[in-house]
Amino acid sequence: MISRGGAVRAGLRAWWARVSPEPGPQRALVASSFVNRLGTGMFVAVSALYFTLIVGIPARQVGTGLTIAGTAGLLGSVPAGMLADRVGPRMVQLVTLGVQTGTMAAFVFVHSWWMFTTVTALDKVADAANNAARGALIGRVGGERPALFRAKLRSFVSVAVVLGTPVAGIAIQIGTRAAYVTLILANAASYVVCALLLLRVPEYPPIPRPAGSRRFAALADRPYAAFAGLNGLLSLQAVVVALVIPLWITTRTQVPRTMAAVVFGMFFVVGVLLMQPVGRRTETVAQGGRALRTSGLAVAAGCAVLAVSAEGPRWAQAAVLLFGAAIICAASVWALAAGFSLSFGLSPAHAQGEYQGLNLLGLDAAAAVGPALLTALVLGFGGPGWFVLGAGFAAAGLLGPPVTRWAQRTRPDTADAGAVADAAPSLSARAARPSAAGSSAP
Repeated sequence: MISRGGAVRAGLRAWWARVSPEPGPQRALVASSFVNRLGTGMFVAVSALYFTLIVGIPARQVGTGLTIAGTAGLLGSVPAGMLADRVGPRMVQLVTLGVQTGTMAAFVFVHSWWMFTTVTALDKVADAANNAARGALIGRVGGERPALFRAKLRSFVSVAVVLGTPVAGIAIQIGTRAAYVTLILANAASYVVCALLLLRVPEYPPIPRPAGSRRFAALADRPYAAFAGLNGLLSLQAVVVALVIPLWITTRTQVPRTMAAVVFGMFFVVGVLLMQPVGRRTETVAQGGRALRTSGLAVAAGCAVLAVSAEGPRWAQAAVLLFGAAIICAASVWALAAGFSLSFGLSPAHAQGEYQGLNLLGLDAAAAVGPALLTALVLGFGGPGWFVLGAGFAAAGLLGPPVTRWAQRTRPDTADAGAVADAAPSLSARAARPSAAGSSAP
């Protein structure tokens, strides 16, 4: 008879085998990304306070600088993705990590608005380029199931961000320049560790471009651009959770402000719990289109709930708020899973970086203009604003299946999310053999 402890251990081993990445390049890339996002989680949580309270830049100027830097970042994704397709994604990612190490360390010496804006713009361009190359590398490392591997990766980096946030809270509590600087330099060091771990991932050679294929194909691919736009719009669910709901709590409800932190934490917890189960059911193009629809309609339902969260006693407001926020948090998982499956499934194998860059361009463009529009809509119109916002998400979601069917009809050789990988593994495997030492499990 198996003891209860033995059954628990067996269950844990089975669970870990299901959720963990495969040994070799996959685990190396997950470890690299985990360290990177751990540092990012620490920095993002303190950056606004550092530049306003420690450096002394007015909050409005910080916002302006971030807007300028975010706009500059839009220029980095597609060119970097194209470069990753030509010279290999790992090389581009290593270079961008080196640039980000320098920009992060340079924040310690920032003392004026123009210097803050310049360094932040360089950092945003490097970050966009890094993400495009990383997307192409995920496509190669993920093998025949890149979307599922990306879902696993997302689960682990979400945990990293959550772990980094309390460390940032300690620095905020101390409140000295030395505490903030220590955190910033720790993030700079995380880029170095990230690059060292990335060296354990093979340098996959570029996949030759088929005869007759055109350069800059992604920019001329209207169906894929339409998907990238929809993906960007639906990604604004994260802005609803991180920005709109906290502002709604403080201006329109009687709920304690600490509820904003609860909602933010719930966003990551729900992501960790649901990302892989949903990802396993959202790997083909058709499944991705349906997941976009599910996500948009779910957000609409969540917005309808939030629209009435300012009514009634405080306990009722809190309960309704948490219910509506939970729906949106869950909906964001379907949006992410759809984005993963479609960004890989609709991309030709030889141009993964270029297409991932275009997808990131849609995400970054939405992130640049979305916060101002969403907050103006909800805070300006109150409950009706939530209904209008929900209708917008529902419309975007309903466009998911027809847009993906349109895109699928125009693919010359891809029928589902696994088709992209079918062209790559043979080349990828040959590339990995000379680098066996580099592909060992960490």
